[in-house]
Amino acid sequence: MVRIRLRRMGATKRPTYRVVIADQHSPRNGRFVEIVGTYNPTTDPATIDLKSERISYWMGVGAQPSESAMRVLKSAKLVDDAGKFIQAA
Repeated sequence: MVRIRLRRMGATKRPTYRVVIADQHSPRNGRFVEIVGTYNPTTDPATIDLKSERISYWMGVGAQPSESAMRVLKSAKLVDDAGKFIQAA
């Protein structure tokens, strides 16, 4: 199964994350299919930069977000509380 999940980057105690499409059996920082965004929780407010059209495509073909990726997608208002992708107007 393909997952949308976070890949940790950055220095010790200063994490940044890439939002990636990866196979669920790959390690956290291992092989991935595509980078679809970035997330930086250390800024105030947190910086979220996502490619919504690519996330929409991957969710359309069956990719499931991890729990942490779901929180990032909800805060960016790309998915609703039920986990469905919200179409941009």
